[in-house]
Amino acid sequence: MIAGRIEHMASELASQPETWAAAASLTAEQALLPARGERIAVVGCGTSWFIAQSYAWLRETGGHGETDAFAASEAFVDRGYDAVVALTRSGTTTEVLQLVEGLRGRVRTIGVIGDATSPLVELVDDAVTLPFADERSVVQTRFATTALALFRSSLGERLDDAIADAGLAIAEELDPALIDAEQFTFLGRGWAVGLAHEAALKMREASQSWTESYPAMEYRHGPIAIAAPGRVTWHFGEAPDGLGDEVAATGARFEAGRLDPMAELVRAQRVALGRARAKGLDPDSPRNLTRSVILDD
Repeated sequence: MIAGRIEHMASELASQPETWAAAASLTAEQALLPARGERIAVVGCGTSWFIAQSYAWLRETGGHGETDAFAASEAFVDRGYDAVVALTRSGTTTEVLQLVEGLRGRVRTIGVIGDATSPLVELVDDAVTLPFADERSVVQTRFATTALALFRSSLGERLDDAIADAGLAIAEELDPALIDAEQFTFLGRGWAVGLAHEAALKMREASQSWTESYPAMEYRHGPIAIAAPGRVTWHFGEAPDGLGDEVAATGARFEAGRLDPMAELVRAQRVALGRARAKGLDPDSPRNLTRSVILDD
């Protein structure tokens, strides 16, 4: 931390056990989300798109109904969906607002939004606001995971173990080798793929690190070529058989995530913050980025 500067990212990411527990208790808000059996799409930009991918996998494989996830700018929403869920921290992102505006009167829209005063609140049919998880840092940490905690709870999952794991992730002493690593590749399977993508994004945003991310089974199809001493391959959730040994044979470090994948993301957020500090960067205001992407007409 640079002297004299308040670091919002640090306090926000450390608050995640509390914000996840709060989201898990929001039964009335969870009831506004699509009902079991409905065919839906979930849209977002950047971090929200990756969380949408995780929610879509959990919802569909849990038998709750067909669920697609799209980047808001590339969404195919004229497919007879019963509802479209728009996930956005700011509620001001241009692509999300345009998409929801185009659906008015045709498809039910549900917004999951950090800023309860944003224009999207009035634009959607139903708004679930999470102001307690909103953030001052440009780099998202707790809003994204709190939204996913809300989604997981709405699907009937208990989050006690995930919340406990998040506490462990926050209390853990970071290995200096992770702070000093040259390169990171994040991997996951199933719902953890979206979280792997999000971990890589956090590293790029906060610390300008070279990071990549893939579904775990795709890693052998080319990306393993960059594994080497001084680099890290970090898997969220249970890894495919033999993958750790293959990475170790390259000389790279294989970080086998043993916590709930959402808590493993908290570990990656802490490493991103540590790397930003080591480089003298401001993780709250990364270069070339703003809190919300608002495009001029």
